[in-house]
Amino acid sequence: MLKRIEIPGATLSVNDVGQGSPILFVHGFPLDHTMWREQVADLSRDHRCIAPDLRGFGQSTVTEGKVSMEQFADDLVALLDGLAITEPIVLCGLSMGGYIAWQFVRRHAPRLKAIILCDTRAVPDSAEAAANRLKLADDIVRSGPELVANAMLPKFFSERESNRRSILKEELRRVILATDPRGIAAASRGMAERADARPWLATIDCPALVLVGEQDIISPPAEMSEIAAALPHAAFRGIPDSGHLAPLENPPSVNEAIRSFLTTT
Repeated sequence: MLKRIEIPGATLSVNDVGQGSPILFVHGFPLDHTMWREQVADLSRDHRCIAPDLRGFGQSTVTEGKVSMEQFADDLVALLDGLAITEPIVLCGLSMGGYIAWQFVRRHAPRLKAIILCDTRAVPDSAEAAANRLKLADDIVRSGPELVANAMLPKFFSERESNRRSILKEELRRVILATDPRGIAAASRGMAERADARPWLATIDCPALVLVGEQDIISPPAEMSEIAAALPHAAFRGIPDSGHLAPLENPPSVNEAIRSFLTTT
């Protein structure tokens, strides 16, 4: 049963299970909290696992126009306050969740114990990529979320086809098609304007784990290894047999990497 937490300007739905030190799971675009189900099922045995639907996604309320990565980060702090969580957390973000993590670090560092960065990037969009995001946002509002499902699903997984991957693709298609196009558009506009995180990587002094699917074509392993090298206290792990959605495609390897990291933080 999802909790409903009121924050300034929105109501967030959140899966909050388990007890112990808190881990906040931040989903990617254009998905919802369910992408973390394998991690929550495993790690909630000895951690409090908090997996929200971000503003505009899943069962959370929609803000039209644009939602910045800064706004998402502030939303997460308001969520933690609403859940009465005051101790420092581990923040685990994938893709857009990683973009949000950079802003969380910049704006709310005292709330962090450690960060886990999955299949994400530190570089901003190129002018062309930003223009494509803005056009996509307008097109989605006009014609619906099927457009983004068709564009992104082929890029999410590794090339090796299997029944499991086919099931995952269909499941994610249903998640995307059920998402309010205004929420998808608002986040797409926010990502188009996101800041370059590279200049402040060296200042992030909390422990970090950098995970990447070895066949990720959106945030390639070579690029993510550069992020890990720039962070002062980072471990880097490649996840075999997986693409951009490593936590869904190879949960055992991701869960093992996270558990190993948590024992050292």
